[in-house]
Amino acid sequence: MIELEGVPELVDPVMVAAFEGWNDAGDAASTAVAYLDREWKGEVFAALDAEDYYDFQVNRPTVFMEAGVRKITWPTTRLSVVRVGGEKPRDLVLVRGIEPSMRWRSFCNELLGFAHELGVELVVVLGALLGDTPHTRPVPISGTTSDPDLARRMDLEETKYEGPTGIVGVLQEACTHAGVPAVSLWAAVPHYVSQPPNPKATLALLNRLEDLIDVRIPLGELPEDARAWQVGVDQLAAEDSEVAEYVQSLEEARDTAELPEASGDAIAREFERYLRRHDGGGPPGAGGHATADGSDSTSYLRDNPSGRTRPPKPPKPGTDDDESSED
Repeated sequence: MIELEGVPELVDPVMVAAFEGWNDAGDAASTAVAYLDREWKGEVFAALDAEDYYDFQVNRPTVFMEAGVRKITWPTTRLSVVRVGGEKPRDLVLVRGIEPSMRWRSFCNELLGFAHELGVELVVVLGALLGDTPHTRPVPISGTTSDPDLARRMDLEETKYEGPTGIVGVLQEACTHAGVPAVSLWAAVPHYVSQPPNPKATLALLNRLEDLIDVRIPLGELPEDARAWQVGVDQLAAEDSEVAEYVQSLEEARDTAELPEASGDAIAREFERYLRRHDGGGPPGAGGHATADGSDSTSYLRDNPSGRTRPPKPPKPGTDDDESSED
């Protein structure tokens, strides 16, 4: 039974969700939702029963001490509400947790029960996958939906992905069947540096979310963290000539493939974001990760027990390996 006592009436609410695990390369998506929760001081109003959805041998509880008393934190999914002010105030329902181990349909139905009771108008699920993308270029963000009308209105792609899926894809499909508008935003994380954190991918997801739901997100030190992350990866790559050569080949492939996109809508979106930020308006797991083809991948800047793995060759310009994303 869903109880929502103490939750105020919400204004144009949007549910934003992210889940640690296979859908969360570099922890980019879960970190983005955690950032929103921390920045806007979210108030937790519900937590799903861990016994229903998690295998504790896969996602183990943790023990901690509080005032000399031993306590246990169980893996779960929590929901919180944040109030966003400004000229056009709106509320966000933040969903953050770990990809469940079992009963995914019941898990999604319970989240949709909350969405219905709170009057949620749109569900946005954030994800991150490993891709053949260089760390030196802007992070590719793909926005997908199963709703043709929503795709046209919000400049999104209709999802055509086929293959293994995670809780992000299952939740989006559950929203579609329930008649709830839903969007997935996916960040492509360089597969050769997949270990978390990845503030550059987190920043890219927040920028795209900002455009999608028309709110201004105060970014604080996140842009500087993203720059520092890129400098750090630059230094690591420079220490290995093979990796440096591979990164260069990815850059060439990316630049050739995206040359026609260096104008028009992309530039307009960046210019609009710049104006918003300078006009004074608004308040300041185990098993690897998803890839574009649904398989798992490995970090190449980190030595494996069997020795360093040679990075695969990048796709030729014009292929769509990096343009597909898991729904």
